[in-house]
Amino acid sequence: MAKQADLGPVEAMLQAFAIHNRIHLYLLDNLAAEAWTMAPPGRKGRTLAALTAHIHGVRLMWLKAAKVPDLPAPLEMTATVSEAKTALERSAGALAEFLKGALAKGRVPGFKPDAWAFVAYLIAHEAHHRGQMTQLARQLGYPISQAVNYGLWEWGVR
Repeated sequence: MAKQADLGPVEAMLQAFAIHNRIHLYLLDNLAAEAWTMAPPGRKGRTLAALTAHIHGVRLMWLKAAKVPDLPAPLEMTATVSEAKTALERSAGALAEFLKGALAKGRVPGFKPDAWAFVAYLIAHEAHHRGQMTQLARQLGYPISQAVNYGLWEWGVR
């Protein structure tokens, strides 16, 4: 990983998105397997698997809207953790390729105000769902450890 001071703004933003995606993978590695497809309390809302499928699906939606060819496959809401991790890696890779050009041009088709705000939107949207995942795991009786919770914020080591 290049030092931040050595990166241009496009590369720095792509690196930030890559770290953000690795944080997802770290969380998935640390969720209890038993909780992965458990229904939420009250049976309302998404399972952990469905939340991950949603994140991947929104990425694909934006890539499709931008007419990116050869999109990664969608993720079923019943996918395994391993399948989910592979899907997130693929959609993050496709987004990184797309974002190289979008950030250089400064725009994303169908998104305002600009490509920089688009990356911020993606990170904010996905981090929101990551928070839902940690809360749901706790509600299901499988909270992530305090060390993992802190690890979600350790961008310098992910």
